Amino acid sequence: MNVARLAAVDAAQAARVLSEVREAALAGQRTRIAPRPVIEQSWGRMLRSGVDPERDFRSGLLPSDEVRRRREESPLRHVLPVLREGLLSVADVSQHIMVVADADGRVLWREGAPPVLRKADGLGFELGADWREDVVGTNGVGTPAVVRRPVQVFAGEHFVRSQTSWTCTGAPITDPRDGRLLGVVDVSGPLETMHPATLAWVDSVAKLAEARLRERHLASLERLRAVAAPVLARLGGRALVVDRDGWAAAVTGMPYVRRVMLPKSLRPGRRWLAALGSCGVEPLAGGWLLRASEEPQASAARTRIVLDLARAGRCALTVSTSAGSWSRELSPRHAELLFLLAEHRAGRGAAALAEDLFDDPSRTVTVRAEMSRIRRYLGDVLHHRPYRFSEEAEVEMLLPDDPRDLLPASTAPAVTRRRTAARGGRSTS
Repeated sequence: MNVARLAAVDAAQAARVLSEVREAALAGQRTRIAPRPVIEQSWGRMLRSGVDPERDFRSGLLPSDEVRRRREESPLRHVLPVLREGLLSVADVSQHIMVVADADGRVLWREGAPPVLRKADGLGFELGADWREDVVGTNGVGTPAVVRRPVQVFAGEHFVRSQTSWTCTGAPITDPRDGRLLGVVDVSGPLETMHPATLAWVDSVAKLAEARLRERHLASLERLRAVAAPVLARLGGRALVVDRDGWAAAVTGMPYVRRVMLPKSLRPGRRWLAALGSCGVEPLAGGWLLRASEEPQASAARTRIVLDLARAGRCALTVSTSAGSWSRELSPRHAELLFLLAEHRAGRGAAALAEDLFDDPSRTVTVRAEMSRIRRYLGDVLHHRPYRFSEEAEVEMLLPDDPRDLLPASTAPAVTRRRTAARGGRSTS
């Protein structure tokens, strides 16, 4: 059933059909019309995690000062003009609101038609509210954050009954530099005002916001490069200048490095970094000057890797050595690849990984490009020919309690097989 088209023609009939489907599905009965796959999978996650479809649960609102702090720290503040220009004027006309939430599902901005804002208040769709999927059920903020793609949730497709008079269309906004989830932009309102093209519209504006973030990043690196050029010209040996997030602006005496993983609280002085080993760290306007020494890098025997796949949509990697540790949120593709390598400690070639991911061993170019990006932040911990973790490194995977919740956004054949064959929990290799 094309829900969007039916809602555009007859909203009342669409609401009745979706209500019947919801009631039957949640009662464990055979439905006359199957739920859409993205909705059915989300409902399954909700049932397994214990969300009550009849209870309107709301976690506490963030205090206003915490909302303000999160706004100031969120990269999404830079693209609000893009979102407003692309969505808000149309949302006002069609009696919708625009909502922008951070990666934790917290509503940071909410604008639009006053009557719809008042209705949203009644649903708990307020500033500072928590709209993660595992808190309030299937919805247009939390579900796109989990599956990492645009999702439209019509009326009875919401898992919690109190939300079934509402329709939401949300699209994730990711960091164009590394694929990290920054948040979700959502357009919401009554079912009868939703248009079939809303999903493509919201997705397009989200992509425009990502493009604007990419432009800002390149411009900031250009400014840092202008500062770095005369500094590096006076130095001998290996050195590079990076911004506060570790992205390289200029390099001398060594091959270009796209990014260096930095500790959360980097301080000047002698430090150990995975990509460079022992190096001197000096502050520079807008970034850091890293001067690599010729001392040998720390042994992989002192390296512990934790691959955290337990949280839907928020996979992370933590690397710990005797010299310190760092963490990184993983893009869905990198999470898939590292999961496969943790499963196959003996290693996987590019063709084997292409078959695992795409069921097509010829797609080695894509695999090699992604593995090259991963090796830039894992350094010597990850070997190639075949791709594998160092034999001496300790690798731990944290998996969801239910295997059906493993990497929910992944369609890779190897991951799909693991969902059905494995048992959830924690494994160490």
